[in-house]
Order: sequence, then C-alpha cells, then structure tokens
Amino acid sequence: MNIIELAKNTILQESESIRRLADYIDQDFEKTVKTIYQSKGRVIVTGIGKSANISQKIVATLNSTGTPAIFMHAADAIHGDLGIIQEDDVIICISKSGNTPEIKVLVPLIKSRGNTLVGMVSNADSFLGKQSDYVLKSTVDKEACPNNLAPTNSTTAQLVIGDALAVCLLEYRGFSSEDFAKFHPGGALGKKLYMRVNDLYKNNEVPKVTENENVKNVIIEISSKRLGATVVLGKSDKVLGIVTDGDIRRMLQKYDSFENLTAKDIMSKDPKTINKDELAINAFHLMENNNITQLVVVQKDKYIGMVHLHDILREGIV
Repeated sequence: MNIIELAKNTILQESESIRRLADYIDQDFEKTVKTIYQSKGRVIVTGIGKSANISQKIVATLNSTGTPAIFMHAADAIHGDLGIIQEDDVIICISKSGNTPEIKVLVPLIKSRGNTLVGMVSNADSFLGKQSDYVLKSTVDKEACPNNLAPTNSTTAQLVIGDALAVCLLEYRGFSSEDFAKFHPGGALGKKLYMRVNDLYKNNEVPKVTENENVKNVIIEISSKRLGATVVLGKSDKVLGIVTDGDIRRMLQKYDSFENLTAKDIMSKDPKTINKDELAINAFHLMENNNITQLVVVQKDKYIGMVHLHDILREGIV
C-alpha cells in the first residue's frame, strides 16, 4: 500500500465530488434560501449517523452568520425531541440515501405539522427526496472509501452545500463584519472585529514636548513614558512631528554636539495618526505597512495619546 498515493487519491476524489456539486444548484436551492430568509422561525437541521455530525456543523455556521438554527437528532426526534419544532421553523433533513428507517418515520411527522421540509440528499428519487418541499442535491457517485462504504465524499458534499447555503443567506441579509463581531466576541477573531484603538491607548502615558524643547528633555520624555517616542506640539497643541528612538540615533550620527538642538530640529514631520475609534487591527496594518511601532492617536485632529505595537500584540490580536 502506497500511503501517500492513497491519501492524494482520497483528496482528489473528494475535490472532484465537490466540483460536480455546482451542477446541482437549481431553483430549489434558491427557493430554500428565500424561504429561510423570509421565515419568522428558525432553521432546524436534522440527520442521523455521520449526517447528524454534519448537521451540527451547519447549525454552528448558520448561527454564527445571522441565521438562528438548532440541531435535532433524527433518532431523538421520534422519541420526544419533536417538541423543538415551532410553527414557523424550516426543517432541513440531511441523509445520503434518504431511505433510512428513522427518516421514513420522521418525515411524515414533520409534514403533518405543516412546516417547510428541505431534504439534503444524494438520491433525489428517495423517500426523503420525494417528500421534501425543496431538495438540495448533495449527489455523489461513490465514496472515497475503497469499499464504497464509509461516508467520505457524501459528508463532504453535505458540508459544502451547507456552507453555500450559509453564505447565500449571509449575503442576502447584508451581514457585515460588524454583525459578525457580535457573534464572535471571544478570542483573537473577536478582538480583530471589535477591539478599537480607544480600548488600548488609554492605558498609556501621553508623551509630548514643545517644538523648542531641548534634546535632553526630549530624551527624558521618551524614556519616562516608555513608548519609544514623543509627539512634538506647536501652537494650539497642533501636532508638528514625532521624535522616536530612531530619530535620536540618527541625531547622534549626524551631529557632533546636540546641546543647542531642539525637538523641532530632530523630529520626523507629519507622523502617522489614527483616530481613536478605528479598529485596533487597522492600527496594526498601518504600523506594519509603514514599518513603525507607534501611532499618534487623535480625536478631531487633536492629539490625545499614543498606541504602541506592543499594545496590540499583548491583546493577541495578531
């Protein structure tokens, strides 16, 4: 047995099965999207065996993209869990064959309640396919399993159809990154979507000197505020420039004596600024693109503080 070739063949078989799915997207798929979007209820996704595992993932994806969904195991449904279903819910039943005993018991019960039934099935001519109001075809020719038994191509196809459904609903709802953040507040992903510069800079000192401040005091300000830089202010507290550790090093290389130098002589003009309400991840990208480690934080063009690269890294955003 050539393990590498076997693994490659499995991947290629599954990818080919996915490619063919595009040919099965039809009016029933479109009607399913519109029915779910217009429904006042939830999406109940059910299945048995490996299809139940796929159902749980589809439910998770729908919930995280703005479509309320609940998983209902097909076997448990006929032993009491049918109580999950409410009047306006849309039911998606997932099965490769569409002919399993549990499905044959469950489907008539769903139909009797008057709910819209969507069948995700490989065999559209199956019991489930014929009983469904709409059919999502997850058709595959065979499994990647050498014995054509273990669910492989079929479950991958179900997963992909579920993803396509979720993405279409997401677009149909106009679901934005701000909406996404509401459902993903935890971890690095959540922080990228909701944490703002305003959440970071407030913990820092506010280093600043006037344009005529002598170099010694400039260095003291940079050192004491521990941000590797200080802003240089002019009249009416207008931001004129910034003096960084790098500017100090360049000064030492350029001048033999700096006793008569002022902040204005060694500062970098027009420093990069960012509004306090900008996302922290945008601050990171601005630093990264300009090869700098701090940004001047402003509110209505007024200097209010400084955010450092370390502030962002400390939060685990990147």
